[in-house]
Amino acid sequence: MEKELIINSTGTEVEIALLENKKLVEIHRQKNNSNFSVGDIFLGKVKKLMPGLNAAFVDIGYKKDAFLHYTDLGPKVPSLIKYTQDALNGKKDFKLDNYDLNEEIVKTGKIDKVFNRRQPVLVQILKEPISTKGPRLSCEVNIPGRLMVLTPFANSVAVSKKISNQDERKRLSLLIESIKPKNFGLIVRTAAEGKRAADLHEEMRELIEKWKEIHEQINKSEPPVKLLSELDKSSSILRDILNDTFNRIVVNDKELYNSLKSYISSFAPDKIKILNNHRSKVPVFDAFGVTKQIKSAFGKTATMASGAYLVIEHTEAMHVIDVNSGPKNVSNTQEDAILGVNLEAAEEIARQLRLRDIGGLIIIDFIDMRNGEHRRKLEQKMKDFMRKDRAQHTILPLSKFGLMQITRERVKPEVKITTAEVCPSCQGTGKVNPTILILDDIERDMQFILQSRPSSKFSIQAHPFVHSYLKRGLPSMQMKWYMKYKRWIQIIPNADFHINEYKFYDESQDEIRFN
Repeated sequence: MEKELIINSTGTEVEIALLENKKLVEIHRQKNNSNFSVGDIFLGKVKKLMPGLNAAFVDIGYKKDAFLHYTDLGPKVPSLIKYTQDALNGKKDFKLDNYDLNEEIVKTGKIDKVFNRRQPVLVQILKEPISTKGPRLSCEVNIPGRLMVLTPFANSVAVSKKISNQDERKRLSLLIESIKPKNFGLIVRTAAEGKRAADLHEEMRELIEKWKEIHEQINKSEPPVKLLSELDKSSSILRDILNDTFNRIVVNDKELYNSLKSYISSFAPDKIKILNNHRSKVPVFDAFGVTKQIKSAFGKTATMASGAYLVIEHTEAMHVIDVNSGPKNVSNTQEDAILGVNLEAAEEIARQLRLRDIGGLIIIDFIDMRNGEHRRKLEQKMKDFMRKDRAQHTILPLSKFGLMQITRERVKPEVKITTAEVCPSCQGTGKVNPTILILDDIERDMQFILQSRPSSKFSIQAHPFVHSYLKRGLPSMQMKWYMKYKRWIQIIPNADFHINEYKFYDESQDEIRFN
C-alpha cells in the first residue's frame, strides 16, 4: 500500500492529510495556540469532589475544570500521590529503585477516600475538551516513545498484539525485563519489532530523562501547570504511524521541514529521503488532490463510484449512517446488487469514520439482505476494512432489522469541514454541492451510459463555462475521454443551464434519464 503524508502549515494552524493509495483517509488540524492535547501531563489541583458521580473536578488551567473519574485513577494512584507530595516537599531523587510503593486501591472504592479538596495531583489528558465538556483526565501517567511507552509505578512488561511472531515477542519481553529500571513498567510498541537492544536502551534512557524533567518541574511549580507537552501533531503522527510502507512526506513550510528532518533522523535516518519540501506556488493540498477530496468527502452526503451514497447524520447521542443504492446499479441479480452496494458502502464508512474521526455510538442502516451468507460476509468485510483504524472499536453483527452497531473511541472533537459553496445561479440565496466535483459527476454518469449503451451515440449539454473548460487545452478533457473510452463525445453549451447542471442526449435528441 502506498502511503503519503501531506502537511500544510499556515500562520495559524497545521493541517495534516494521510493518503493511502492516493485516497484521503485521515485529516488532522492543530491550531498553533492549542494548549491541550491528549497525552499532555499536568500538575493540577482538586477543585471539587462529587461522591454521587464518584469523580472529581480538577483545575489544570482550562476555562472548565477537567473531569477525573474513579475508574481512571489506576490502582497505583496512592504511590503517585505520595511521589507528587514528596516532590513538592523538595525531595530531589526522581528514581523509583528504592521507592516503597503504597497499597493499591480497589476497583469499587470511593473518590473521596483517595483525594481531598485542593490536593495537588499529577494527571494526564485522556480526552480533549469536547462540546461543552472540559478535558477528561487519568492518573495512570505514561510517557510514550516511538518504540515503547514508559509507565511509572508498575513492574509489568507488555508487548503489542500486532507483533505476531512468538519468537520476536519472547525476545523483546526478555530484553526489556533485563534492562528496565525497578518500579517502571514498559509497553513495547509495534515499531520495536526487529530493533536492536542498543536502540531500545537508548529510547528507555530518553523516557527516563523525561520522567526526571517532570519531577524537577513539580519540585519548583505551583498547580495548575503543564509539566510535559505531547509532541506537535505532525511529529506525534510520525511517531505513531511511520513505517516501511510510507513512500513520501511532503511539507510546505521550511521551518517545519527542518524540524521534522531532525526528528526523523533521530530514530529513522534511512527515512529522511522520503521527506520533501514543497516549493511550488501551487498550494500543497491542491497539488496532491487533497482539497478536492476534502470537498467530496465531507458534508451530509458521501457519494461512491457506483452512484450509491451515504447519508451521515449526527445526534447528541450517536451518529446514524443510511446506505442508499442510487439509480445506477448493474448486476446479475437483485441480491448480488444489494451485496455489492453494501460492501462498497462498508469500505467507505470505514474511511469516513477515520477521516471525520467520528467516535461514540454509530448506527449503520445497510440495505436489507435476507441471504445469511451475504450478511456474514458483510460483517467480516466491515471488520477487515476497520482493521487499519488506530482508534479502538467494537463491531456487532447485523441485527434482524439490518442495523449494524459500532462503538469507536473518541478522544477529540469530530472533524467538521463545511464544503457547501454559495450557489452562483441564485446569488447566494441557496447552496449546492461543491462545483469542483461536477467533472467527476459527469464522467461517472458517462461511464454508466457507455456501460449500459455500448453502441449508441450521445452528447452532453452543459453550462458555457463547463463547456469551455472541457474543450480547453491540448489535450482537452474531451480528447482525454476519446483516448480513454475510444468514443468522441460531443459537448454542447447551453446558456439556460445553471453552472452545476448538465444533461445527456441520445441521437434523437431525447434526454437520457438514469431512473
